Amino acid sequence: MTPEEAVAEQERLRPLVRASCDPGFSVRYVAGLDVAYADDDRVVGAVVVLDAVSLETVDTAVVAGVADFPYVPGLFAFRELPTLLAALDRLTVRPDLLVCDGQGLAHPRRFGLACHIGVLTDLPSVGVAKTPMGVFEMPSDERGARTDLVDDGEVVGRALRTRAGVKPVFVSVGHRIDLDRACAEVLRLCSVRLPETTRRADALGRAHLR
Repeated sequence: MTPEEAVAEQERLRPLVRASCDPGFSVRYVAGLDVAYADDDRVVGAVVVLDAVSLETVDTAVVAGVADFPYVPGLFAFRELPTLLAALDRLTVRPDLLVCDGQGLAHPRRFGLACHIGVLTDLPSVGVAKTPMGVFEMPSDERGARTDLVDDGEVVGRALRTRAGVKPVFVSVGHRIDLDRACAEVLRLCSVRLPETTRRADALGRAHLR
């Protein structure tokens, strides 16, 4: 797939995103997804599933591969999707929510990794990024404080303070969840800046590369 074809694929799938929760939506198992990179285009897709209440790890999956799509801003999903989808297929515990290390609707075409993988799997998904895609006012310092993340006059996510005294993270809807619920789910996964799902998936992927 060329970059031009990838953009066309994002445009084709974008209307399928649902920024709302299904009736009775609840989260028992939550999965963190992350991709670790080596210097030679080797990649490792890692998924860690946690019990949403106890935060105990209940399942993991790791898939190694090679990134065969170029490094193009706005198209990172096409480098990461193959190994992440393969890792999700290996799980024995089906997650109720996917937490992606990246963007959802906070994306130039409103179709970041969290949207893409949510639509392809039809699972609720959230993007949690370390850097903003848009402008925002800094939220107040207490845990749980949040402000809108705005791009081209549209609210695309929120800056969320997950711990007092640390930089906020940037939460955006992926699929089948609304922004308020996305922030609530991310906040309960955080004792430090990043969600525990992201931290464990990152550690698993890095360990597999070593």
